[in-house]
Amino acid sequence: MDALLLSRIQFGFVISFHILFPAFTIGLAHWLAFLEWRWLRTRAAVWRDLYFFWVKIFAISFGMGVVSGIVMSFQFGTNWAVLSERAGAILGPLLSYEVLTAFFLEASFLGVMLFGWKRVSPRLHFLATCMVALGTLFSTFWILAANSWMQTPQGHEIVDGMFLPVDWWAIIFNPSFPYRLAHMVLAAFLTTCFVIGGVSAWYLRRGVHVEASRKMLKLAVIFAAIAVPAQILTGDLHGLNVGEHQPVKLAAIEGHWHAEGEGEGVPLVLFALPNQAKERNDYEIAIPRLGSLVLTHSWDGEILPLKSVPASERPPVAPVFWAFRIMVGLGTLMLLLTVWSLWAWRRGRLFESRWLLDGWRLLSPAGFVALLCGWYVVEIGRQPYVIYGLLRTSEAVSPNIQAAAVMFSLVIFAIAYAVIFGAGIWYMLGLVRKGPQPQEPAPDTEHGDKTPARPLSVGDAGDVQEAAP
Repeated sequence: MDALLLSRIQFGFVISFHILFPAFTIGLAHWLAFLEWRWLRTRAAVWRDLYFFWVKIFAISFGMGVVSGIVMSFQFGTNWAVLSERAGAILGPLLSYEVLTAFFLEASFLGVMLFGWKRVSPRLHFLATCMVALGTLFSTFWILAANSWMQTPQGHEIVDGMFLPVDWWAIIFNPSFPYRLAHMVLAAFLTTCFVIGGVSAWYLRRGVHVEASRKMLKLAVIFAAIAVPAQILTGDLHGLNVGEHQPVKLAAIEGHWHAEGEGEGVPLVLFALPNQAKERNDYEIAIPRLGSLVLTHSWDGEILPLKSVPASERPPVAPVFWAFRIMVGLGTLMLLLTVWSLWAWRRGRLFESRWLLDGWRLLSPAGFVALLCGWYVVEIGRQPYVIYGLLRTSEAVSPNIQAAAVMFSLVIFAIAYAVIFGAGIWYMLGLVRKGPQPQEPAPDTEHGDKTPARPLSVGDAGDVQEAAP
């Protein structure tokens, strides 16, 4: 294992942790904005209690996302110095725009959101919650713009090996950006949606927090009924875009090694063991022509096969092939569960069906798994390039970096993440076990109240003790 492979493993390990928390907080921030809006409209205590319950989980997730993101950014200088040097004129400003918009916005309003209850007016507190939610979308926008440019680069020129900006509009709104942004935002929302549905189903199975759980489950079903079909449509459009701009990645996703006969179309491979050494699929189960219909929307459509490019230009096929199928499989289960839930709701059995509630419990982590699998498809599928078609990953790694140093830091990261994030996740699970608790009413005045806002003290030792199993 050389320094290149270890650097890729290290970056993949760190980003796998990091992406989970921002994705969760994107959806959770908008969920909190909805809860507070409902409380302002109805003044029903259940909405206020749910807000305080989920805002603690949001605060912990947000903190862990920031910590893991800082570690990730260091690696651009330590492990990927050549990438930073050659593409820094484009990637640097894009990442700086995230700081100037998302981080500044979140930093300005996060404190008010977490600790301003009863200190500012209800409307100002609601504004702070909305601004934090908006900040998460700004962050997603700029990160996806930078990553999408690396997938489908345009709007630049290469001078002495350096990528220099020519058209910022083309750089930001590159060909894959709109599809990837929509797909990522919907994935984040669905991740949070199924966590909320799973938590509410768990409470209903135990017979606790019934009123709050019924509201949460209803809202989860309604949102899933809208977002899951929208995500399927977005994924289809994204797949067409990949076929146009990254055909080798699409061939790896489908395990498509060679061209079929004239007019035979492309089969849809349901199961196979991709054999990269022998350039074939073992134990393949496929449906003739269906791949053409799905991938090109044409019964006789063709896609570029893997054998049409040299082996050195192909990504690792097996991880891309299987990650995509896990993601699609989980999406299909989400759709089936949503349809089942709507049917049970119509029959008045949404809250009584044990099998249905257990289905929500089982799929509560499905969004996280699907999110990771989708990210692996995107990142592994663009290999051997870090900037698709222009800069190979082997050319972007820092020169003279030692494999032993990368291995040592990787082990340290693994130990530190296991301790820090293990403790954070354990604490969040403790809060879930405890559930929503009644809170003191917020003032109805426009000027707020100076009483200390104890319910938002996420570090309260009493909370930790009560939440412990």
